[in-house]
Amino acid sequence: MNFLAPAAFFFALTIPVVVVFYLLKRKRVVKLVSSTLLWQKFLAETQASAPFQKLRRNWLLLLQILLLLLAVLALSRPYFATHAKSSQLRVLILDASASMQSTDESPSRFEVARKQALEWVDGLRDEDKMVILQVAANTEVKQSETSEKSALRRAIQSCAAVDSPTRLGPALKMAESLVRDRGKESNPEIHLFSDGAVPDMSDFGNSALPLIYHKIGHGANNLGITALDVRANPDDATQRAIYTSVSNFSTNALQTELELRFDGKLVETRPLTIKPGEPSPQVFLAPQTRDGVFTVHSTTPDDLAADNEASIVSLLPHPVKVLLVTRGNRLLERAFRSVRNLQLTVAADSADDGAAYDFVALDDIAPTVWPKGNILAIHVSNTNWFEKISEVEAPTIVDWKATHPVLRYVSFDNVHVVKSLVVKTPSWGISLAESQQASLMVAGELQRQRIIWIGFDPLESDWPLRIAFPIFMENASDWLNPANAKSSQLLVRAGDPFRLSLAQPVTSAQVTMPDNSIKKLAVDANTKEIVFGETFRQGTYRLRAGTNDTVFCVDLLDAAESNIKPREELQFGKYARVSATTLHRANMELWRSIAAIALAVLLFEWWYYHRRTV
Repeated sequence: MNFLAPAAFFFALTIPVVVVFYLLKRKRVVKLVSSTLLWQKFLAETQASAPFQKLRRNWLLLLQILLLLLAVLALSRPYFATHAKSSQLRVLILDASASMQSTDESPSRFEVARKQALEWVDGLRDEDKMVILQVAANTEVKQSETSEKSALRRAIQSCAAVDSPTRLGPALKMAESLVRDRGKESNPEIHLFSDGAVPDMSDFGNSALPLIYHKIGHGANNLGITALDVRANPDDATQRAIYTSVSNFSTNALQTELELRFDGKLVETRPLTIKPGEPSPQVFLAPQTRDGVFTVHSTTPDDLAADNEASIVSLLPHPVKVLLVTRGNRLLERAFRSVRNLQLTVAADSADDGAAYDFVALDDIAPTVWPKGNILAIHVSNTNWFEKISEVEAPTIVDWKATHPVLRYVSFDNVHVVKSLVVKTPSWGISLAESQQASLMVAGELQRQRIIWIGFDPLESDWPLRIAFPIFMENASDWLNPANAKSSQLLVRAGDPFRLSLAQPVTSAQVTMPDNSIKKLAVDANTKEIVFGETFRQGTYRLRAGTNDTVFCVDLLDAAESNIKPREELQFGKYARVSATTLHRANMELWRSIAAIALAVLLFEWWYYHRRTV
């Protein structure tokens, strides 16, 4: 045991003073009596000339000496020093993501992490400093660099777990910037309190971070909803198809009842038995006569409640109005007419901005007036979208982004192209198809305008002869349809901001939260977009701004976060990894416990004294 304030032992000199008080004789009061025969012993004491008496066994004296010893010991601030090294700066990162709400630890993983973080604050030396970061979807600085323990405790107590996934990268970059300029002699440390449910950290493979990983949690009992989407039923236009997936992350097979609700009313209940470690994709068919919210709910209780329910806004489909500007490409016109629920208008040239259409398709034509809405541009070079456009002969398609919605179920295997324009992928877009030289196809959003650019003419390839071509046209029409784009914006991942474009300026707005509380938003009169960032709780939100009344849903839908099995180590790139530490906290101060014992002794001494005098 060591002491942070050993000078406090000088207060032990007060103990002899207490003993002296017990040695002093009590002053007697003179009284006249008729006889002293029965008072011989009393007279013997009064006739003694010495001012002190013999020290007798007295429980009050022992209690008071014990009280003084405890007070002196508490003032000396004793602590147990372990093998942890002193650090002039510690950056504490507290994981507050959805998985930290798991109840395999009592009362939750987050509360256990908070308790451990507070213990590290208690062990902080006077000359050391600490920074508190909270990480979930975003990184928040709860307390800047300080050695004031009360401020650090308040910062940790103000942290709260949310329903969003973990994005540890920004937090580690911030922590790295704080410890980078510290010398090795200062021994800076980064302490992460987490269950390890974090994405790939390959960017830090060569950083040599002084990271100490404190693993929280021990169980993996969870059944989570990891996917949700709604589409029109291809076989019945009056129905909607709700696609969802439920995954079992536990080690045992689990049974559940999956409920589908529309605006709170039960539509269907489906019993499921899911094998351990496997997903169970499900498709519900439900009639829909108005816009509303579909909710999928798993009834089986598990350790994580944040992923037991997910909701999505479903808007009734409307015909897609498309303007095709072409010089007579019948093949392309026929491909558009095969798309369901699409109204096609064909023109040889376009002299307007296409405001009356949902999107405009340009077939090897640069229009007189560029459309303001979404655009499908085929073999169009007269644009300012790219830094440079060049042409190559017989390019080979070596890769394509099959995960993009535009290329869902689309393959470019054995597709031959005679010639094509190629570009360097711009910052606003994603390369959908690439040759050895550059990109042949780009999709992205530029100034709120969705764009698909195809560098080659389909008639100069064998692509139209493949089944992938009409599938691509269907996907492209869905992706460029503003109504579908709006629907996708109404499903927000927890922690991501919700954005609403305004056709007219508004001066105020309010959001009704999932718990029916209302948050007022201050809106500038000249703003064209409302951004709401407090989407940390799963559920349905309602935004009212002027005449706009918009419902949107916030869901977790993250398989990595739903897999609540604690990781024994964190992977940083291909070779670097950090294992969970078994270190105990250093410099564990004991003065609070000693002071509490001293208070108990004081109360007992008070009770014992009054009991004797009654």
